[in-house]
Amino acid sequence: MEKNESSQKWKRIAMSFFGVIVTGFCIGAFQKANLGTDPFTCFVTGIANIFHSTYSTFYIIVTGALLVGVFFVEKHYIGIATVINLFFTGMAADLMRNTLDGLFPAPGMAARIAMMLLGIFGTCFAASVYFTADLGVSAYDAWSLIAANKYKLLPFRLCRIISDSVCVIIGLIFHANIGLGTVITALFMGPVVQWFNTNVSEPFLYGHRLKE
Repeated sequence: MEKNESSQKWKRIAMSFFGVIVTGFCIGAFQKANLGTDPFTCFVTGIANIFHSTYSTFYIIVTGALLVGVFFVEKHYIGIATVINLFFTGMAADLMRNTLDGLFPAPGMAARIAMMLLGIFGTCFAASVYFTADLGVSAYDAWSLIAANKYKLLPFRLCRIISDSVCVIIGLIFHANIGLGTVITALFMGPVVQWFNTNVSEPFLYGHRLKE
């Protein structure tokens, strides 16, 4: 029993690192594709535009504010993955963006669409992996999980669609970069993450598919 618990613990830690780093790589792919960023990046960019400031500055401010709220409402979602997300997501995104810049200095539309799709599905898969690891999630991700799991407002996929859509609308109002990737992510990320949870991440962690 102890051996199984220890094995699952290390699985969770590995899943947390993997999920966060892949998320960063996918953000870099989104940026290189230049067909619209994910909804939260869109939201932060819009808020930064209000104050004529930089994305990195307001990423820290917005994420910090959301994190304080999570701490008081459901601090269970704050953990090692939250810390990894804070410090390594940006580094992974920069690494991916620089790598793609070297490989594809001037990508055509087909390559940009491929990068966008990599960003969309990779982000969904990565989010599913570190959600399931349950060692903390990003502050933004936590709020959809809180709405779905603590307050039982709606299923997670619908909570995520709503939060992503609100972020896109705010970003649009304040002149953030909106594109096809933004719209697709806002509408489909929740359901796709849920599919990965049920069919990939939970079976990997627990050794079988959980009953819904």
